[in-house]
Amino acid sequence: MITLEQIRIKASKNPKRIVFPEPQDERILQAIKEILERKIAKPIIICKEKERIKEYLKNAGMKENEIEGAEIIYMSEYEKREEYEKKYYELRKHKGEDLEKAKKTLEDSVYFGTMMIEQGDADGLVSGSLTPTSHTLRPAFKIIKTMPEISVASGAVLMVPPAIFSEHKPMLMADCAVVPNPTSQELFEIARTSAFTAQTLFDMKPKVALLSFSTKGSAEHPMVQKVRRAAEIAKEKGFKNIDGELQADAAINKAIAKRKAPNSEIAGEANVLIFPDLNSGNIAHKLVQELGRYRVVGPIIQGLKKPVNDLSRGCKIEDIIDVTAITVIQAQSQEKSIVDRIMEMLHINK
Repeated sequence: MITLEQIRIKASKNPKRIVFPEPQDERILQAIKEILERKIAKPIIICKEKERIKEYLKNAGMKENEIEGAEIIYMSEYEKREEYEKKYYELRKHKGEDLEKAKKTLEDSVYFGTMMIEQGDADGLVSGSLTPTSHTLRPAFKIIKTMPEISVASGAVLMVPPAIFSEHKPMLMADCAVVPNPTSQELFEIARTSAFTAQTLFDMKPKVALLSFSTKGSAEHPMVQKVRRAAEIAKEKGFKNIDGELQADAAINKAIAKRKAPNSEIAGEANVLIFPDLNSGNIAHKLVQELGRYRVVGPIIQGLKKPVNDLSRGCKIEDIIDVTAITVIQAQSQEKSIVDRIMEMLHINK
C-alpha cells in the first residue's frame, strides 16, 4: 500500500493534462498552484470569458503568476468550439438532440471539458467542488462512456484511518457514488474494477468482500441472494480474491471470521468492501468518516474509457490535489491497451 504522498510523486513522474472546469472556486485555484509547484499534473483551466479569471484570482487572494504554467481555455473564443459542438451533436443525435441543443449543452464548462477529453485535447477531468456528483458524471456517461469490457461505472472511496488507529490499514469501499441498486452481474463488475483500482492506484493486494446482512447462508432473502450470485459469478470467472456473502464484521475481523466463515480466504482480511446498494455504501463510508475520523479520498470513478473524477462539495485543498494525482495515474494506466488491462485484472487472481 502506497501513501498519498507517494501517489503524488508517482503522478509527477508522468504528469497528464487535467481539466478543471470550476475556477470560480478558490480552493481549485489554490490547489492548482500547488499542483504546478509539484508538477503533479498539467492543469487546464476552463473559463467562460477572459476577464473572469482575474476576478476569480482576486477572490482567492492570488496573483496571475501563481498559476503560470496552467493552460487557460476561454470557452467563448476557443478555436475548437465549433468542432466540439458538431462532435457532441453526432454523439447525441440518436437521442433526438439537434445542433442547437448541442451548442446550448456545451455552454456548460463540465460538458465542454469532457469533450476536450473525448477529442484528445486533455487526459482527465476533476470537478464537483461546487456541484452534485451527477453534474460531473452525466457528461462523462453521455460522452466518454465505459470501457468495452465494463458495462457499469462505479465510484470507490479510499478510507485512510487517523494516526490514532495505527493498527488499521486503508480500505477501498464501493460503490459509494453511482449505481443505486446494482444487479448481481453489476456487483461482480464493481468488485472486479475495485480490485483493479486497489492494485493499480494504491499497490494493494486486493481481498474483496461482497457485503450483506448475511454471512455464508446465515439468512435468506432476495437481497442476500443477489450478493451470493455475484460471488458465484466471480468464482465462475476465476476470481479467487472475491468472496461473499459476508457481513461487515466477518469481512474485516479475523476472530469473528473464524466463527462465521472459517473456510473463506477473504473473511477477516478484506481490504476492498463492496456494498449491495448505494444506500449502504454512501451511509457507511460517511459514518466511518464522521465517527471514526477517517480521511476519505474520492469518489474515484472506475470503468470509464478516460478518467473523470468527482470532488465532494466539502473538499479541502489537499483532497483536490490527491484526486488530481489519482486522475493522472488513471490516465497513465490507460495508456495501455484494453487487452493489457484485462490481463492485469485477471493477473490479480493468480
